[in-house]
Order: sequence, then C-alpha cells, then structure tokens
Amino acid sequence: MKKILVLILLGITIQAYAQLPPIIDRELFFGDPKISGAQISPDGKFITFIKPFNNVPNIWVKERKQKFEEARPLTNDTKRPVRNYFWSRDSRYVLYVQDKGGNENYRLYAVDPTVKGDPVPQTRDLTPMENVKAYIYDVPRKTPNEILIGLNDRHPQLHDVYKLNLTTGEKTLIRKNDENVARWVFDLDAKLRLGSRQTQDGGTEILKVDGDKLVSIYSVNNEETVSRYRFTVDGKSFYMISNKGSKADKTELLLYNLDDNTTKFIERDPENEVDFGGALFSDVTNELLATYYIADHFKIYFKNKEFEKSYNQLKKAVPEGEIRFTSMTSDENLWIVNVSRDVDPGSTYLFDRTTGKAELLYKSRPDLPTENLAQMKTIKYRAQDGIMIPAYLVLPKGIAAKKLPLVIYPHGGPWERDYWGYNPTAQFLANRGYAVLLPNFRGSTGYGKKFLNAGNKQWGRAMQQDLTAGVNYLIKEGIADPKKVAIAGASYGGYATLAGLAFTPDLYAAGFDIVGPSNIVSLLKSIPPYMAPLKKAFAIRVGDMDNPEEKKMLDEQSPFNYANNIKAPLYVVQGANDPRVNKAESDHIVVALRDLGRDVEYMVAPDEGHGFAGRENRLAMVVAMEKFFSKHLGGRLQQDVKPEIQKKLDEITVDVKTVTIPK
Repeated sequence: MKKILVLILLGITIQAYAQLPPIIDRELFFGDPKISGAQISPDGKFITFIKPFNNVPNIWVKERKQKFEEARPLTNDTKRPVRNYFWSRDSRYVLYVQDKGGNENYRLYAVDPTVKGDPVPQTRDLTPMENVKAYIYDVPRKTPNEILIGLNDRHPQLHDVYKLNLTTGEKTLIRKNDENVARWVFDLDAKLRLGSRQTQDGGTEILKVDGDKLVSIYSVNNEETVSRYRFTVDGKSFYMISNKGSKADKTELLLYNLDDNTTKFIERDPENEVDFGGALFSDVTNELLATYYIADHFKIYFKNKEFEKSYNQLKKAVPEGEIRFTSMTSDENLWIVNVSRDVDPGSTYLFDRTTGKAELLYKSRPDLPTENLAQMKTIKYRAQDGIMIPAYLVLPKGIAAKKLPLVIYPHGGPWERDYWGYNPTAQFLANRGYAVLLPNFRGSTGYGKKFLNAGNKQWGRAMQQDLTAGVNYLIKEGIADPKKVAIAGASYGGYATLAGLAFTPDLYAAGFDIVGPSNIVSLLKSIPPYMAPLKKAFAIRVGDMDNPEEKKMLDEQSPFNYANNIKAPLYVVQGANDPRVNKAESDHIVVALRDLGRDVEYMVAPDEGHGFAGRENRLAMVVAMEKFFSKHLGGRLQQDVKPEIQKKLDEITVDVKTVTIPK
C-alpha cells in the first residue's frame, strides 16, 4: 500500500512538472556570456568588451563601425577572467585590475588598444608588487595621462596616495597615510581635498586636507552614514549623501560648503521609500542631470531638460526594461546602455544623442530562451516582531503556485540588498521547479537607517527570524511545501544557511552553503589587513569579541558551536584562497558534522577566493547544487554533464573523511 501511495505521489509530481517549460541548459545561466561589459572610448573611435579568449573572459576591441566578428583580443589572461576595466580619459589606454587566485590583492594593468600583437599586445603591470592591493581613486579629466591611486605597499592596513603616469608607469607620492584614512577624494582639478576615516565610536568623519593637516569637518555616529560624491566646479563645495540626525531616516543628497561649513539639502526620495540611490552629472558642464532611487523598481528624476529629452528618446528607441548607463564619449553624444528585465539578462545598445537612434550591439546571452523564464514579483511580509520585510519571489512558470518546493536565498553582505531584475540563480532554480524567495531582511541596506540598524548584533537572531518568517509566510499562503524547504546563499547568505540549519533545524530539509563563516569569532579574528579600519564597524554591527558578554553572544550565534543541532543534509562550498572567509571556517563545520555522522558534502576550489570566478569551477558548483536539491527536494535535474565539467567536479569535490581541522 505504501509503495502504491509513493507511486501515486510521484505521478502527481511528474504530471505537475510536465507543465513547466523545457529544462534550460545550466550553462545558459552560468556559463560565461558571449559578450558583456561594452564600453566606448572617450573619443568614440573604439568599443571594448569582455569575451572569452582561449575559454577565459578577456578584453577585446573593435573600431566603432566594425562588426563584432572583426574584433581582436587585447588581453590573454589564462587563469582568471578579466571582469573590470576602464578607459584612460584620452583613449590611449585600456586599464584593468586583476588578482591571483581570488586573493583580492589587485594589480593595475595597462594595454594600448591601437597595438596589434601575437596574439595580443603587450600588457604593462603598473603596480608590480606582491601582497599589495591597488585602489583607483580618480581618473582626472584635466590630466588624462595620469590617474590617482592608493597602494598599501608601506603598511598593509593603510593606502598611501600616488599619482601614476600611465605612459612611463612612474609613481609620485602625493600623501603618506599615517592618519588611518580609509578613503581619499579629489576635486575636479585632481587636487586632494578630502579623506574619511572611522571615529572612535565606530562612526565616520570627513576630513578636509589643509596642507599637512587633516581637519574634521563633518561626522556621523555609528548608526548613521555619510559618503562623498562630487565636487562643484569652483571647488568650494561638494555633494555628499548622509542621514545624519534624528529627523533623517533615509539618506539624502546634500551640498557641503567648505567656506562656511554649512550643508544645503538637495533631495531625498520623494516617496520616502528608500535611501538616496545616486546622481548623474555631466562631465562636460558638471551639471546635475538626474537623481535616481531603487525601491521595488528603478525611479529617476530629471534635473536637466535636454538630458530628459534625450533619455525619453532613448526609451522609445529600445525595448521595455530598466536602463543602466555603462559609458559615454567625452562629448556625451554617444551612450552605451544596458536594458534588462526580470526575464531578460539584458541587451546592450549604442545610442546616438544627436539623431535619437539606438543600435543594438549584442545580447549578452542570445541563446537563453527568455520566453521560458519566470517573473520576479515584489512581496512584503511581517517578521515575528511586526517589522515589514521587503522581498522578491520567483515562482516556476507554467504550474500552480501550490505546495511547491522552496529555496530561500538570502543575499551576502549582509550590508547589501537584493534588487528587482534578472537573477540567474533564481531563474535556474525556478526552471527546475522551485519557488525562490529573495528577502531583504533587517540589516539590509537601502531602506533607511532604522531598518539597517535593526540588524545590529542580530546575526542568527532577528535577522535569521526574518528568514524564518518568510518561509512561514509562503507556507501559510499555500505556496511552499513545509516538508520541502531549503536554504542557500553565499558569504553572509552562507552563514544564514548554516544558522538556519543549526537554529531552526525542523524548518529546512537541506542547506547549500557557499563561502559562509561558521564561527563569527574566528571570522572577526581573520579580517584582512586592508579591512582593518572597519573592525570597529564590525564590532558595532556584528559584536565586540573583546567584550566578554558580547563574546558569549557571538559564540551563541556561531553555527559551529551548535553543529549537533543540524539534522538536514548540508553541502559546503569554499575557495581555498578566500581572504574574507578563511577556508578553516568550512573545514571546521565539515569535520564537526562528519564526526557527528551527519550528511555533509564538501567542495574546495584551489584557485578561487570569495566566490567562484572560473567558468569550470562555477559550473561544477551549479551541477552539485542541482543534484543536491533534486535529491533532497525532488526538483528537476538536467542529466547530462559535459566531460570537462564532470572532471572539474571530481577534482574539487573533497572526501570529507580526509578533512582535518587546521591548527
């Protein structure tokens, strides 16, 4: 009788899944895009973009009117994909940053786009130093052959300020950093004007550079925020974003006058939904063109009639979607923009402001059948204490939203947030038959300081309860099957996965942890040197491990110390070179569960850091996730695995019997 019942239930599941769209190949979600990251040179002569070369994403270049098939590679990094690059102001160089194996010690490189090579032109390492991380502070318009950078070559915790000649590679020291400054700011004439650093109470202060001295001119406490934005043309004032004071919950755009030390209010969200999102300025006239906010969706407010007219022409010339600017020519007549939606990863267009016409350059994933993707819905639900939690829900397309297997996927940070739009992980899981919940739990940014600060010292507590409330909401609504709920995530999301299994063991049927810390105390002890100025902020927002009472709290919030509670199967993913979440964090929880006889699996990539950048590593992880969830939740499974991906999966899968706890 039991066997017959199982067969009947299996038949119902198969029948329900038959209504789903066809299984989409996982590589269409997680393989490297055919083309991405296009930028136009400031002089408008060239377009650069990212495209695989020898199976690794690298920078390519073409003349603007050439076809993409006529482009040639500029870089040939065989080990790590090139992700971030930019043009020098005079269009002479393409500059990019790269680290080794995910260690985050980024070096700055330059390549001449006009030179042809075999197979690529020679690349120059502009910061050839080991164990040094380069910051890009400014790319001045008035001195295009020079950029302003920070290097922690003298002290691992502090970045000195240098002027870097792009042609010769010569570095000129502008200012030593002996004052614990975390960031430096230049005016429009490339003059060092401001710095910012942490205060004793964990807040932030803005410092005016006055010769050899630094003068504190504006400060906020540890529950407020301030960031610098842009100087005015005369250099007498600068825009900043702040929520200082008891009356300001959401961050606002302000103008600070350096002559009389006064602040002028410019704007806050007219609908009072979210923090200030950002501003667009003209580099030609230095006018404020528009402000924007990101609530459930993108909102823009125009400050310049000509820009508004051009923007509206652009909207008419491209398909419906949210528009993001990626680059412009120096005269601001040619724009490269990306247009995307929840069911479309995006298309990139070249817009000519003088004609009002837009040219499709490429679709980043042209083979992805977007007609089979699932819509992302905005929802809100109440947490246990009544706080309203904004979230996004992606439901499988084609089947009723009833008693579905659910994967809750909390974001990393945790001082970040999820946004409406295309999410490859959510779309992949929805295609396999899972409902996917993306909650912006308390402690997330963007929703005001009250919501952010409600997450202080609440790891594993109220922040975790917000996730539990989301699951219970979907169960109560009849959307989620209470016996088929999993939790997954990366970084803080990985911590939340471990915490979910340890602190609410009856809620989850499985967990998939990607580079998540298992012990908060050891996490805080291993903060990289270049993040040391932020240690006080971690003490405020996470907990002070030097305070005996808070040390006890942190121990109680650490899933490793409650490994005995974990009953559900767990899969752990780790990069061996991760500078943020040390490999020991994963080793410890794996060994603890193994010794308890629990179901635990482990993957370690020797050439990755805080997340997987390499294509084969990334796809191997996705195969493991897909099989893991199919086994424990019953979702659909793509049976075939390419030989090179299977080989990589075999190589980086760790036999848990061999794992030892590091000394």
